[in-house]
Amino acid sequence: MTVYDRARLEELIKQQSLRFGDFTLASGKKASFYLDCRQLTLHPQGANQVAAGMLDLLGSDLPDAIGGMAIGADPITASTITLAGQRGLDLKGFIVRKEAKQHGMGRQVEGPVVAGQRVVIVEDVVTSGGSALAAVAAARDFGLKVEGILAVIDRLEGGREAIEEAGLSLKTLLTVKDFGIG
Repeated sequence: MTVYDRARLEELIKQQSLRFGDFTLASGKKASFYLDCRQLTLHPQGANQVAAGMLDLLGSDLPDAIGGMAIGADPITASTITLAGQRGLDLKGFIVRKEAKQHGMGRQVEGPVVAGQRVVIVEDVVTSGGSALAAVAAARDFGLKVEGILAVIDRLEGGREAIEEAGLSLKTLLTVKDFGIG
């Protein structure tokens, strides 16, 4: 059974995700480093460390489900609910589409969730907080009760403040300061 090891996660991020150069972030900001967390969350050891860390952050009062904005949150959700299942925990997952489907049931939120359930939004990297807050809005529109946001890494560029200003908490496994950046 995988146990969260912060030092191992830091090592995996340095190996798999952290790149230096000239980048444009989703927020439109320019940056000298990029955290491609899909390289981490789709890596076998990375996925397991992220899942174990997320379960640690959730603690004993589990929500009904976790999920977030496709595509970044999808592997986090999948690995976390898989590890929860292996531990005998009843934690479901859901996906928030960037926009509602134009066919089928026309949903923006997909998965075994129903209005009124308690959920937590998961995210790979928080920069401005925009993606996480968009997932919150979609989940609330669906009728879910969002209790907070969990992320792998906080870039420390205003996302926490935006999330807290929206009345939610943000818990992260790491921040860029853990890598001597920021």
